[in-house]
Amino acid sequence: MVTAAVAGASGYAGGEIVRLLLGHPDIHLRTVAADSQAGRRLAEVHPHLAAARDLVLEPTTAASLRGHDVVFLALPHGASAALAVSLPEDVVVVDCGADYRLSDAEAWHAFYGSQHAGTWPYGLPELPIRGGSVRDELKGAIRIAVPGCYPTACSLALAPGFAAGLLEPNDVVIVAASGTSGAGKGLKPHLLGSEVMGSMSPYGVGGGHRHTPEIRQNLALAAGEPVTLSFTPTLAPMARGILATCTARVTAGTTAEGLRAAWEDAYGGEPFVHVLPQGQWPRTADVLGANVAQVQLTLDESVGRAVVVAALDNLTKGTAGGAIQCANLALGLPETAGLPVAGVAP
Repeated sequence: MVTAAVAGASGYAGGEIVRLLLGHPDIHLRTVAADSQAGRRLAEVHPHLAAARDLVLEPTTAASLRGHDVVFLALPHGASAALAVSLPEDVVVVDCGADYRLSDAEAWHAFYGSQHAGTWPYGLPELPIRGGSVRDELKGAIRIAVPGCYPTACSLALAPGFAAGLLEPNDVVIVAASGTSGAGKGLKPHLLGSEVMGSMSPYGVGGGHRHTPEIRQNLALAAGEPVTLSFTPTLAPMARGILATCTARVTAGTTAEGLRAAWEDAYGGEPFVHVLPQGQWPRTADVLGANVAQVQLTLDESVGRAVVVAALDNLTKGTAGGAIQCANLALGLPETAGLPVAGVAP
């Protein structure tokens, strides 16, 4: 039995990792850590995790995380790097923060304002890219950087078209809505129920959102050349979920049938990315609690643009489920182990 520790277990992402690990057939959760809540029982912080009532939150230190086969870091951006360097080199470390996602040190400094810690294998196994397979890089990996939730949705939405040479790289426009859990568990006035209920609002407008360079990086890998991107995130009055509407110009001669064939070829064998039947569009409600991304696409012939919509649960496929999926690959376990494929409804 593989043993695991989760740092940042008191937060939304860390709690979701715990939830999924409690049902994992091959990974035993042994340690949970969280500095701000150290000493409390996990089930007091996350009442929905009553099955973990015997676990007590420990301080987030290298000492508390040693002695495990896999360590999940669900920490704020910039906090993972200092801890990761203190962990043994033979332990699988899966970072859910942004510290090791970007390959461009200048982009990291521009968007995060600190020194670039380096780049780890990128934890999005399904990502179609030119000249290689992301999944193969994760098999047996010791260090893995899990994507951000927006980049997971947006990259899965558009990458098949770029990898197949059907999309132009110079005019990509994405508008995506996320639930409030994407902002973390910290108390913020603009996330109060009375501020969010019945209202939607944009943020990070004008290319300022930190996930912009990560989405651009992924799409460039798929396209084999730089991609120009306009990304606008919005806050939706829901706890979980992302709905990303992604558009790009199609190359000359591209047809609706050709577009659909490219997406179906890319994801036809994928257990966690579902191209929906024609006429059915993704809804956040249908992926709630599932490690699944739903995708639908069409060709807007009047303007020569592909329109692709993707939906996922930002805490499951967008973070925790993706992290466990990567850990399964790194540890030689079945990729689908412990991961739900059905959402919760109504």
